[in-house]
Amino acid sequence: MVNTVNTGTMVAPPARPRFRLSRRRARDLLTAFLFLLPSLVVFTLFQYIGLIYNFYLSLTSWDFVSPIKRMVGLANYQKFYNTGALWLLLKNTTVFSVVSTVVALVLGLGLALLLNRQIRGRNLARTILFSPFVTSLSALAMLWMFMYDPMYGLMNTVLGWVGIDGPEWLKSSKWAMLALIIMDIWRTFGYNMVLYLGGLQDIPAELTDAAQIDGATSWQVLRYVTIPLLSPTTFFLIVVRIIASFKIFTAVSIMTSGGPLDATQVFTWHIYQYAFVYFKAGYASAVATVFFILLMILTVIQLKLQRSWVHYSG
Repeated sequence: MVNTVNTGTMVAPPARPRFRLSRRRARDLLTAFLFLLPSLVVFTLFQYIGLIYNFYLSLTSWDFVSPIKRMVGLANYQKFYNTGALWLLLKNTTVFSVVSTVVALVLGLGLALLLNRQIRGRNLARTILFSPFVTSLSALAMLWMFMYDPMYGLMNTVLGWVGIDGPEWLKSSKWAMLALIIMDIWRTFGYNMVLYLGGLQDIPAELTDAAQIDGATSWQVLRYVTIPLLSPTTFFLIVVRIIASFKIFTAVSIMTSGGPLDATQVFTWHIYQYAFVYFKAGYASAVATVFFILLMILTVIQLKLQRSWVHYSG
């Protein structure tokens, strides 16, 4: 055994190997960047710069006609808050979004479970149920306006068969929001059904068979096997549908115009009115900025919560 002698000199640590980018790797990164460049340019011009400019406009009193001359600071935001419009829009938009999303999810899942079985005419049923989602929303809104007609509409006619006097759906502050919700559910549950069908077909049959062999009932298989394995699909649908329902505009514009008595006044219609009807672009930009922030917060919350209930197999 050889004894080492401490000479008091410092021994330099071994040099770390430098990261060297190979030519092939650099070429691949450059190729990827060039393919992404058009998308980056488009997003920068029409998204990021647009967001920044919208925030700038929210600090002005611009009227869409005259040049921007006066900065008003946070006065537009203060007006939006003090008038109570924020809470009205938040309440109406949240009620529409939550109710339509939840009911459409439940209906979509139920129909997917039914049509996932070997039954006659299931392909035709899938096509019919999915078709409203790919139909023009303007056309659907016009169709439902006729269906909600208090005298000759299908809704009140069906209610009359069971002895119920139907309301004036779109002219009543009590029923107008429900009318929009029903139409949106009818339009979107077929889309949810199709995605749930794809998720059901990805569930290994061995898992459900093993659960049944162990004595699990159909309800227990659904609750403890099927629904947890469908959680990624459910999470995707919740995020997409809530954002889409928060941005509802066409149906409100055609069917109710935000009324009656602001019962269907939502963020997008409020922004449109003040921007293109009253020509108060500064105020409309402030509302749009608040709307964007709310959607961002909502999306972040959903991404945080999904860790506790979304289960990815494999």
